[in-house]
Amino acid sequence: MDFNSHTDGVVRAAVALVNALTPGERRGRAFPVPADPAAAATEGLRAVYPAYRELTQAEGAELAEVAARLRTVFTAVAADDIDTAATQINALLEETRARPLLERHDGEPWHLHFHGRGGTAAGDWAAGCATGLAIVLGGEFSDRLGVCTAPHCDRVYVDVSRNGARRFCSTACQNRVKTAAFRARSKTE
Repeated sequence: MDFNSHTDGVVRAAVALVNALTPGERRGRAFPVPADPAAAATEGLRAVYPAYRELTQAEGAELAEVAARLRTVFTAVAADDIDTAATQINALLEETRARPLLERHDGEPWHLHFHGRGGTAAGDWAAGCATGLAIVLGGEFSDRLGVCTAPHCDRVYVDVSRNGARRFCSTACQNRVKTAAFRARSKTE
């Protein structure tokens, strides 16, 4: 599945920000609020955009708030509550005044941005992530957003597989579940 290269990027950035900045559980262990949100956000964004700049502490704190709001979208979709997900996305789109704008920078060809010039890092990412998620929710692939179904993991994902059958945030969680099922079967035999 390929929405378009920039939309794919901002949707993956939304996943990275939620997973880096929101507390919960990851791969069977507690995942606390990061001690340094700026470093966590920078690392998350660099997983998608490797050359992304270092974020300031203030930007990291703002992005943590954005990530918490984005998490509600994934949680709502996983609960089959598209209305709540859409309402949250619409609120972010309205607040950030997201709008399409063609940009060319850093030696890249023209591509679509979803925020204007001169905004804050958190506001720009909120606008971009909200627009990317709106494209997913408003299309035939709304069920491709999800929350890991492995026990003791609540990290989010976007399913870009061909058959759309993903249920886990990572191969590690998938393997944990398969290993537990195998052990349970072996125990009963």
